[in-house]
Amino acid sequence: MKTVRIGGVPEHFNLPWYLTLRDKKYHKKNINLRWQDYYGGTGEMTEALRNGDIDMAVILTEGIVRDIINGNPAKIVQVFVKSPLIWGIHVAKNSEYETVTDLKGTDAAISRFGSGSHLMAYVNAERQGWDTEEDLHFKVIENLDGALTNLPKGNGDYFMWEKFTTKPYVDNGPFRRVGECPTPWPCFVIAVRDEFLEENKQLVSDILEVINENTKSFKDIEDIDLMLSKRYDQKVEDVRAWLEQTEWSQRNLTEAEIDKVQEKLNELDLIDHKVKASSILRTF
Repeated sequence: MKTVRIGGVPEHFNLPWYLTLRDKKYHKKNINLRWQDYYGGTGEMTEALRNGDIDMAVILTEGIVRDIINGNPAKIVQVFVKSPLIWGIHVAKNSEYETVTDLKGTDAAISRFGSGSHLMAYVNAERQGWDTEEDLHFKVIENLDGALTNLPKGNGDYFMWEKFTTKPYVDNGPFRRVGECPTPWPCFVIAVRDEFLEENKQLVSDILEVINENTKSFKDIEDIDLMLSKRYDQKVEDVRAWLEQTEWSQRNLTEAEIDKVQEKLNELDLIDHKVKASSILRTF
């Protein structure tokens, strides 16, 4: 049985992976899939892919595209979630800031450079008409727990993270949400290290077949809203709202979608050149 190491964030988007692992679906394909939670998000996972600590990652589109362009030897093999990610823009409950406009020129708390919280701060700044050179400043706080600890202390002024993941901390403290910023593209993709992919094409295809079978019918699973609510400590009504707006995918990004991501990253000076879509995508 071949062991494969895959990483992802410990969030509700990835419950389909947990269910297929729980039911030993990969064993039927002679695959021992080992899941690793990455609390530091996309920046931590791109580093793990580069280092060979994991073979695959369920990762934010903009983060892995940027890192592949910057030399990460990996390819995107499929979209995992095709709907946008809705980023909540959060301040400490005791903060003096009331609106997104108030945050111009303040410190964005980010998990690490190259992370989704870092890149989306640029997208938000552009939407607000800010000067990304003058009005964006960063404070590294490592992960969500770091933000929960640091923002109330004034270490960072605002923090961007998926709005449903952070909602319990908005409902009960220590966060207050002052705005939202959706990604302008499908939010999560599956990426694989080049070396692993070249040696294990059929194996990767088998993994995609298993997870795609689950995501096609994920919303129809009996009491899935209750399962999500209990596992991720979310209110059932919030889970239902999230399910309503979330769509999984069984296809890869198109060249047009890759061009759109690259155009935006280049426009925001987050990459200094663009590459062919074939340098980023691998379609089976």
